[in-house]
Amino acid sequence: MPTAPLSQTSKRTFPIGAELQGSGGVDFRVWSPSAKQVRVVFEGQNENVPPLTLLPQDFGYHSGYAASAKAGSLYRFELDEGAAPYPDPASRFQPDGPHGPSEVIDPESFDWTDAKWRGVKIEGQILYEMHIGTFTPEGTWQAAIRELKELAQVGVTVLEIMPIADFPGRFGWGYDGVDLFAPTWLYGRPDDFKAFVNEAHAAGLGVILDVVYNHLGPDGNFLPSFSPDYFNPNIKTDWGNAINFDGTNCEPVREFYLTNAVYWVKEFHLDGLRLDATQDIHDTSPTNLLEELSKRTREAAKDRDIILIAENEPQDTRLVRAPSAKGFGLDALWNDDFHHSAIVALTGRNEAYYSDYNGAPQEFVSAIKYGYLYQGQWYAWQKGRRGTFGLDIQPASFVAFIQNHDQVANTARGERPNILAPRGKYKALTALLLLAPSTPMLFQGQEFGATTPFLYFCDHRNELSKMVREGRSTFLAQFRSLALPEMQKVFGDPGNPSTFEASKLNFSERQTNSAMYALHKDLLALRRKDPVFQQQRKGAVDGAVIGHSAFVLRFFGGDNGDRLLLINLDRDLHFNPAPEPLLAPLPNHRWTVIWSSEHPDYGGYGTYPPDSNDNWRISGYSAVVLWSEKLDNGDNA
Repeated sequence: MPTAPLSQTSKRTFPIGAELQGSGGVDFRVWSPSAKQVRVVFEGQNENVPPLTLLPQDFGYHSGYAASAKAGSLYRFELDEGAAPYPDPASRFQPDGPHGPSEVIDPESFDWTDAKWRGVKIEGQILYEMHIGTFTPEGTWQAAIRELKELAQVGVTVLEIMPIADFPGRFGWGYDGVDLFAPTWLYGRPDDFKAFVNEAHAAGLGVILDVVYNHLGPDGNFLPSFSPDYFNPNIKTDWGNAINFDGTNCEPVREFYLTNAVYWVKEFHLDGLRLDATQDIHDTSPTNLLEELSKRTREAAKDRDIILIAENEPQDTRLVRAPSAKGFGLDALWNDDFHHSAIVALTGRNEAYYSDYNGAPQEFVSAIKYGYLYQGQWYAWQKGRRGTFGLDIQPASFVAFIQNHDQVANTARGERPNILAPRGKYKALTALLLLAPSTPMLFQGQEFGATTPFLYFCDHRNELSKMVREGRSTFLAQFRSLALPEMQKVFGDPGNPSTFEASKLNFSERQTNSAMYALHKDLLALRRKDPVFQQQRKGAVDGAVIGHSAFVLRFFGGDNGDRLLLINLDRDLHFNPAPEPLLAPLPNHRWTVIWSSEHPDYGGYGTYPPDSNDNWRISGYSAVVLWSEKLDNGDNA
């Protein structure tokens, strides 16, 4: 049996995985401290090549060089002779899925043309969350490339791709990924993903990837076979034992995940990451994993800017504070509070995790001014205090949304808010979302009022599929209405291919829903071109409640004048008298309507000037934008 030479002299980009060498051959390196012997077993065209025994190195690593291996070689790791071989934990591609062999990939095979791309900063961005499998009928990178220019023309600036780490089955959301370095074969090969990023950059779009560093999926997760120390049995999460970031033998585990983050930024030219459920990334180390991740990925990007966004259910603002302020140095946080208030306002339902929201004007004014609504107050649904202080956080660091993958799917039929809500209300809150100083995020199809649902789907083996289906019903039962017996049969079966197919976008709705499409385009153009709406400065917006379901936001523009955004989520409002100073025009100015959700182009019924000698009249279920127009004669009129 041939024995691999030591590979300390090998040229490696990353400390783990299979890497081609400039002189030919492949260097293999894997962490498996409990294995007495690790061999590389070749398959496919190389199946007659004898297994290669790796030499043990410090800290439980095994490494070696195979002169006969090349790009395209298929292989697995055999942990101790006679044991069933496993895919490489750092596999760059799994052509047959997570239960098949790993493939050696040439990271230099793609010809990048984005050398002038300088990346993105969080300020000024319009995020767009998308699931590659349902974004187009084909569900591939190549098909998605066709839509990039259209997204850029709409006004989107950054694409947030739902997880693509390889997972089992024919379809899924990606949050049960098990091969963190391998873009799933379902959407194409690694170079197809690179082509997508390259073309996105050519269209002026950044691309960030949703990564899951808090758990792995239940099927195809072979990490415990390489070492049980990948997980910490003393900390439980909703998905089982937590990833071991601070326990015994945690250093190689941390290195594995940090390398993965750097890998996406470096090898795929990504413009950042969205970090899933960071509350279940448990780490008491002196330097938190997220802080280290921020530092390492920014170094990997070199002269490009990247953005790092976290989902964090407890709303911990440390994540976006600088390390010098005992923070982790990320750029933004998802703002569930804004979403929850919006859904209650749109649907009238405030059950389950919507219980602590009324969808009232005060909530929207506070969310626009301060980001999180809960920054340490009592939160009845969780029977505890929710959130941390964040009054000083800049607006761009809060990602606001009305739709996302979770929240659309957490309805009985995967229906979107534009289906569930009165049209006028929905248009009004869309204006609030897209003109507020926070960072707005759209969910795929939202820009043209997609009527297709987005359901929960995953393709698992029979017994696991049954468990997932039952678990999904149990989860949705937190909603009183969805717990009713007659509602149980309404839920789509996650494992049925029809559930997946029903969730695919229908781009013909760009024409059939042209009014909603025009509304989004015009609002994003207003945000992009208007110097007052461009600013995302703390303190640049103030607001006031002017009715039971109405409020005003004033955007202070200095030399550019001020703007008003009037939102009315109920019937026509006659605000008379009008003892609210935010409605007062600047000296020698008057308020002039420059945009209205009731414009005929958006299917509306026209807008009369709200400010008159009859005092303020605001149409029901509408949003109106006014600018301070200077008067030539110096009279306020």
